[in-house]
Amino acid sequence: MRAIGIILAGGNSNKMEELSAKRAIAAMPVGGSYRSIDFALSNMSNSHIQKVAVFTQYNSRSLNEHLSSSKWWDFGRKQGGLFVFTPTITPDNSMWYQGTADALYQNINFLKSSHEPYVVIAPGDGIYKLDYNKVLEYHIAKGADITVVCKEISPTEDELNRFGVVTLAGDNRIVEFEEKPLVPKSNTISCGIYVIRRRQLIELLERCAAEGRNSFVTDVIMRYKDVKKIYAYKLESYWRSISTVDAYYRTNMDFLKKDVRDYFFKQYPDIYSKVDDLPPAKYNPGCDVSNSLIASGCIINGKVENSLLFKQVYIGNNCTIKNSIILNDVYIGDNSYIENCIVESRDTIRPNTSHVGENGKIRIVVEKNVRYIL
Repeated sequence: MRAIGIILAGGNSNKMEELSAKRAIAAMPVGGSYRSIDFALSNMSNSHIQKVAVFTQYNSRSLNEHLSSSKWWDFGRKQGGLFVFTPTITPDNSMWYQGTADALYQNINFLKSSHEPYVVIAPGDGIYKLDYNKVLEYHIAKGADITVVCKEISPTEDELNRFGVVTLAGDNRIVEFEEKPLVPKSNTISCGIYVIRRRQLIELLERCAAEGRNSFVTDVIMRYKDVKKIYAYKLESYWRSISTVDAYYRTNMDFLKKDVRDYFFKQYPDIYSKVDDLPPAKYNPGCDVSNSLIASGCIINGKVENSLLFKQVYIGNNCTIKNSIILNDVYIGDNSYIENCIVESRDTIRPNTSHVGENGKIRIVVEKNVRYIL
């Protein structure tokens, strides 16, 4: 493909509460065995984009470990590769990224040293499949300056005021763009995925930097919507953003639906991730598992219903896990009851413990890990 890829994975969201206390949102576990960023990386690889940069910043340790080798997404080629960029102190700048446009500008040498004519920019917190070649073909056919991937969502499906809301003309040109409006004028939202010509992006970033502007959405998309030809590419397939606790919970629970599970796990193209050498899940006599996803390395002794268990989870005797997400490496002691909860990774739940999310609210369980204290 005649494009380079950039994945913006440095952001943080207070709406993730304790879940983002020790990891970037792009590193959040999804679907039993994946990280959020795997979906953007896999889309890049499946679209034959061979040169991809990931911009990390907030709580990036686990994300950097996950990205330590490009082989999992097949970027390890001489003519391409996977590049991870973090904020760097230089004689001219000692600041963290001040916004998306500033993150791109601080790494503008990556753009200038590339030769591909186009750039695909994507967020690290989107759960979807997309062939970026189709977006690029649409971009060229429209003669667009910038193409924004958009999706129509139902107000009952998600909160519209979490996103950039766009208003389209009859030819899908964006005539209005509101960032997280209190009263949305449309139910078409931006997915945060953009296609733009590389040289034009460099020009716009240099102009933003000269004027002290830092946001790609506010200072490029919204500011130039009447000057540049900015079009919307409508995404019809599954797409979710996991930037809040409720959205994260609902997205993972979607994987318990057969159609969503088949779409991501069985239909081409595949989603790739870093592989851990773990044994298969072990179901001991007397356990009861229904409508759940159980990842490798788990040991199940109790009852698991409508839940997702990530890697290396231990469920003790006479435990009940309902409508919950148990993240990696959690030990749940005997006779415990967990319902409507997200249990943080590497937690130890003591025996005879009960955690229940009440009144439709998802409870985040964070316990001290006492397994290794002597």
